[in-house]
Amino acid sequence: MKTYRLASIAVVAGLAGCASAPQVSAPPPKVQVPPRSTPPAAAPAHLLDVPDATPRIEPRAIYGNPPSYEVFGKRYYVMASSVGYVERGVASWYGPGFHQELTSVREPYDMYGMTAAHKTLPLPAYVRVTNLQNGRSCVVRVNDRGPFVGNRIIDLSYTAAAKLDMLRDGTAMVEVRALQPLDPALDTHLTVASVGALPLASPPTAAPVALTSAPVVSPAVPLTPPPTAAPVAAPLTSEPIATAAAVPPVIKPAPVTSAPVRTLFVQAGAFAAPDNAQRLADKLRAAGYTQVFVRDDLIAGRKLYRVRIGPIPDVPEFDRIVAALEQQGVRDAHLALD
Repeated sequence: MKTYRLASIAVVAGLAGCASAPQVSAPPPKVQVPPRSTPPAAAPAHLLDVPDATPRIEPRAIYGNPPSYEVFGKRYYVMASSVGYVERGVASWYGPGFHQELTSVREPYDMYGMTAAHKTLPLPAYVRVTNLQNGRSCVVRVNDRGPFVGNRIIDLSYTAAAKLDMLRDGTAMVEVRALQPLDPALDTHLTVASVGALPLASPPTAAPVALTSAPVVSPAVPLTPPPTAAPVAAPLTSEPIATAAAVPPVIKPAPVTSAPVRTLFVQAGAFAAPDNAQRLADKLRAAGYTQVFVRDDLIAGRKLYRVRIGPIPDVPEFDRIVAALEQQGVRDAHLALD
């Protein structure tokens, strides 16, 4: 878990209800890098049975929803709606260093709750996060901004990360899918239609299956993610958390709801013209990538040519490839399934 937060970005977050207000960049960041250590002693007694977040109709938060905001020179545009949102990428988690700090919607962050931070979803929003590497999934309420490090797409609370069995590694390759109240995907008995491309395990069981694909040969580019941060926020009206044991409890991972995805790739580009796709593929091979291919798919009656690298075995290799591609001018690389 390498998570960074701005000590204050309230100037930007405060523009949420003022679409006509001038766009103001975040103040100079005060970066905090919390250690990956055991969580504080105030773990609730019921932590082992913390339920998933339940999507409900909520008004758009007054804070944390400006039309756009800027962090470390990059501008982010807040989505008008979460309907239809689905993305795959790398998740991280944030915990002890931020427990009870204010989130972007001005609620205290509860590392023992089922929440998350996202850069562009409207706040609050509800998403199902599925760990593609072991098939576990859970539902969280998004109430914070971030993560702004590397290519992470979502920052999970300590409890949510534990349920997905990603505390030890600190990161995981995930699918994030927005949910709405009464969404069929909220049913615990997931269907292929509701989960999309993730095949169901039948019956749902068992130990996570490790990715066994051969490593990708990529240029040796050191990954030095820029320090990151997130807008902060203020108090909610929720009940105070009961404190309990000084020893952090062991959290039961979420049940396996789908089969692990064995083949994951980096998609470097997608083109309508096959010649353009082939040119990028040739450029990548010349740069030292040995597992580059062009996949063509029929989308809405039209051919789309996708340039992919892989399969990739783990998050560190994904990070190395994406960092190398950025240095070569490919800035929209993302995680893709077979």
